Amino acid sequence: MTVRAVAAVDLGATSGRVMIGRVGEDRLDLELVARFPNGPVQRDDGLHWDFAALYEHVLDGLAEAVRREPAIESIGVDSWAVDYGLLRDGELLAEPFHYRDGRSERGVADVHEAVPFAELYARNGLQFLPFNTLYQYRADRRTHDADNALLIPDLIAFLLTGTRAAERTNASTTGLLGVRTGEWDLELAERLGIPERLLPALVDEGTVLGTLRPEVAARIGASLPVIAVGSHDTASAVVAAPLSSPRSAYISCGTWGLVGVELEEPVLSDAARDANFTNERGVGGRIRFLHNVTGLWLLSESVRAWEAEDGSAIDLPELLTAASEVTGDIPLFDANDATLSAPGGMPARIAALLQSTGSTVPASRAGFVRSILESIAEAFADAIRAAGRLSGREIDAIHLVGGGSLNRLLCQAAADRAGLPVLAGPVEATALGNVLVQARGLGAAPSTLDELRALVARTHAPERFEPRR
Repeated sequence: MTVRAVAAVDLGATSGRVMIGRVGEDRLDLELVARFPNGPVQRDDGLHWDFAALYEHVLDGLAEAVRREPAIESIGVDSWAVDYGLLRDGELLAEPFHYRDGRSERGVADVHEAVPFAELYARNGLQFLPFNTLYQYRADRRTHDADNALLIPDLIAFLLTGTRAAERTNASTTGLLGVRTGEWDLELAERLGIPERLLPALVDEGTVLGTLRPEVAARIGASLPVIAVGSHDTASAVVAAPLSSPRSAYISCGTWGLVGVELEEPVLSDAARDANFTNERGVGGRIRFLHNVTGLWLLSESVRAWEAEDGSAIDLPELLTAASEVTGDIPLFDANDATLSAPGGMPARIAALLQSTGSTVPASRAGFVRSILESIAEAFADAIRAAGRLSGREIDAIHLVGGGSLNRLLCQAAADRAGLPVLAGPVEATALGNVLVQARGLGAAPSTLDELRALVARTHAPERFEPRR
């Protein structure tokens, strides 16, 4: 079978990458061609993304991909959810705000005053997160000056092709997509004072958005189509989670841990709302019924603080090895506590949280890391149990994909605390899902999710962690 090549742009909250994906019979592999940092930058009016730099990295990465593999047939873009750029006359009004910027908090009260949260949940199926897009829109006075609002992957696709569209998996994170219809809830937008013109036409994954603008094609070195993938990174990651049975749960673990199950229909019960579970759209019209758990953000922020304190880099593998050797009682804290959501000073804030519950603060950094990872694992286990209970499924295994699958201590802790086997990998699940949806659109990969996942399982066998207690 002929091997086909595509380019995947995969943007996370702390880093981005451009990869070449190659797909053939029993072949699915990735070649990293560019990796670059991403993160918040403080401006006079709040916390933003350095979007201009991010887009330049994307263009440079695509140019390198084409240089290495002239047979590339298409491009797909995925990213984190909820954040957006505002356009007027085809130009970006300003840098997109970062979801951790505090301005969205003032939008929460305004939205809930206009539409109570119980009604919101019945309409959009989303868990409460204070940075969901509809709260950001309500707090963003610039929306009234804009022609369109495009989520980050849609914005990049627009800059590449000139096409304005909203891919449904990411659009479902805005809070303005009907959970049952998959269409914009225009009545809700009107009640919230969100201009209808902000909401672009919706498209499904696999749609060809357009061909690169001439000036972009000249810079990259090829005229290529851009294909809509599951543009929410978790949607792409779940495509490449090789779920071993319909009763499997998944954890897409990076900065965040997205913990849940894949369903055919949303769960909109009072219990699901009270448990703060979300119903986001997945590839193929599936529902990603999941809960957001703070993930390795807690570890990366702690390491960043220690490196600033030391004035030198920390050997993370060495620190993780030392953490695995910590014995005795491990103090736990609520990984989802709101005091841990902002950047900066993470070790001190975790210590204060432990002290507030009467727990002993670890004396060593290794002990601190062990406490962080066990607390994340406990939050994962709680979410897995809730997902099973609320969806009426008896969970039989956990597939942990993404960067967290490399953290063997976290994988074992999750297995131990959930009492279920954890199958870890693939690491680059998001990029693989991006590649698979493109390849399927080109007729170069199987058509069903089950067949796509079977290809992942054959080519990226996961590591199994059995519970020890």
